[in-house]
Amino acid sequence: MRFSKSNDAIGTTNRGNPTESSLCTLCRADCQGKCETWMSGLVGRKLLYPRDFGLVTAGANNTTHVGVSYNSLRIQGYAYGAHGLSQGLSNDPDDCIFPNVSLETEFGQEIKTKARIPMMTGALGSTFIAAKYWDSFSIGGALCGIPVVIGENVVGVDRQSQIQPGGEKKGKIKSAPELERRINGYLRYYDGYGAIIVQLNVEDTRNGVAEFVVDKYGDKCIIELKWGQGAKDIGGEIQVTSLDYALFLKERGYVVDPDPTRPEVQTAFKEGAIKSFARHSRLGGTNLSSVDKVQEDFMASVDYLRSIGFKRITLKTGSYGMEELAMAIKFATVAKLDLLTIDGSGGGTGMSPWNMMQSWGVPSINLHSKAYEYASILAAKGERVVDMSFAGGFALEDHIFKAIALGAPYTKLVCMGRAIMIPGFLGSNIEGALHPERREAVCGNWDSLPKTVSSIGNCPEELFASYFDVEKKVGKDEMKHIPYGAIAFYTMADKLSCGLQQLMAGARKFQINQITRSDIFAGNRETAAETGITHITDANDESARKILNS
Repeated sequence: MRFSKSNDAIGTTNRGNPTESSLCTLCRADCQGKCETWMSGLVGRKLLYPRDFGLVTAGANNTTHVGVSYNSLRIQGYAYGAHGLSQGLSNDPDDCIFPNVSLETEFGQEIKTKARIPMMTGALGSTFIAAKYWDSFSIGGALCGIPVVIGENVVGVDRQSQIQPGGEKKGKIKSAPELERRINGYLRYYDGYGAIIVQLNVEDTRNGVAEFVVDKYGDKCIIELKWGQGAKDIGGEIQVTSLDYALFLKERGYVVDPDPTRPEVQTAFKEGAIKSFARHSRLGGTNLSSVDKVQEDFMASVDYLRSIGFKRITLKTGSYGMEELAMAIKFATVAKLDLLTIDGSGGGTGMSPWNMMQSWGVPSINLHSKAYEYASILAAKGERVVDMSFAGGFALEDHIFKAIALGAPYTKLVCMGRAIMIPGFLGSNIEGALHPERREAVCGNWDSLPKTVSSIGNCPEELFASYFDVEKKVGKDEMKHIPYGAIAFYTMADKLSCGLQQLMAGARKFQINQITRSDIFAGNRETAAETGITHITDANDESARKILNS
C-alpha cells in the first residue's frame, strides 16, 4: 500500500515516492516541501482540515483496503458514553470536548517517566544528520515533554572525544564533548516530562559509555540496551568522505569498508575511483549459542548497569523473527526494565543498505500484533509485562492511535524516527534563510525562502503557528536561544496532539490508558486474521443483533 503522491484536500505534495507512513522514501534536509509532515511544522493543527474552507467540499478516498498494513486498520467511533475523564470533569457534553482529552502517559517500573504526548523520538546517533540538527530535535522534544533518544556510536565517531584503553577490553572515556552537548541541550529545557535516553551498542559498551554517563549525570539519563533496528539487521553505519577520518575510525576499532589501510584503496581514493567509506558497527551476541546463553548474558548486563547506578534501563529491539521478539519481551519483563521499544520493518534510518531495508525483517503491523499476543501470554501467567513502545514507519496522529490500540494495554508510546526530523530540517532552513549569519551554525540549506514558505509568511512570528506558545513556555528573553527547528518541531507536535485528541474523543476515550484493541477494527479479512483485530462488520455485531431482537 502506498499513499497518493498528492493530497489535494489538504494541499500537500510529496517530492519523492511516498511510503505507507506518508513520508518520502528519501527525505532530504534541503527539501522545499511540501508533504503533510513538512507542512505541519509551519501551520500546525490547521493542516487537520481541508483547505480553502468556504469554497470547497471534501470527501475521503481511503475506504477500500488492500493487504495487511496499518493503513488497513480503521478507528472505531461510538455514539454514547465517556471513559477516563480527568478529575473535576463530568460526563456533561460541556466537559466531554476534545480539548479535554489528556494525552499524558507514563512508563517504567519503580520510577515512572512521564510524557505529555504518547510519543518519543527514534535513536538519533552518529549520523551527521543527527549531529547537525540535534539542537532542533532535542530542544523541540524537551519543550514538548517527550523522551529523546541519543543513538549509538556518538562517542566513538567524535574526533574530540578521548578514550583511554582500560582493563578487560573496556575503555575509559576521559572526555566526550559531542555526547555531553547532546545531553546538556535536552536537560536545559527538561521540566519533568520526557527523558534523555542514551543507547549502547557493542562499541559503546567497549568504550565505557555507560560508566561515563552515570558518573557525570547519575539518574538524569536512562540507559538503553540495543538489539538491531527496523531498517537493518547488521550494525549501524555512517558514510565518510575523508580518508583521514576513515583511518581514524579504523583505529578506533570500527569496521570500515573499503579498508582504508590498504594501499590500493588509498590510491583509488586519491584518484577519485573511491569517494567514500562506510563505517560499520559489530553484531552483538556472536559469542552466544542458545536462548539460555542470551538470557544469561542479558541479565548480567542489566545487573551490571544497575550496579553502577542506573535506576532506569530500557531495551530497543529491531524487526527480528518471533523467537527474538519473545526473548525481548520475556527478558525485559523478567529483568523489570522500564521500556521495550519494538521497531518493525518499514521504518527508516540515516543510512542502511537499500535492499536490506526493502527485504529484511518483519513488517511493523505483523511484529506489533505478535508482540501483543506474546505479552498477553505473560500477563495471563500473572507477570507484570514490560511497558512497550512501537516503532517502524509512523508519522501521523492516526498512526499513534492505531499503534497504541493494537498493543493495548501494554503500549504506552509510539516511537517516530524520520517524521520528527522533518520539522528540524525545515526550521533550520528557514532560520538560515532569514539570518544568513546563522546559516552555517544551524546547517541551513536555503539562500532565500521558497514560495512554499513565503506564501505563509516572512518572519518566524508569521510562519510558525506555535511560535507564541513556545514563547509563553520559555519567555521572550529565552526565545533567542530556541532554534527555529525546535519551534517547527513543537508546531508539528501540536498538530499531532490535536488530531489525536479528536480521534480519542470520537472513541469516547479521554485518557491514553483507556484506549483498547476494541477501538480499532480491520478493513479486510486478511488484516483481521493477522492482527487478531475484529473485522469491521463483525465488530459489535452481536450487540447490534441484540438491539434488533429486543
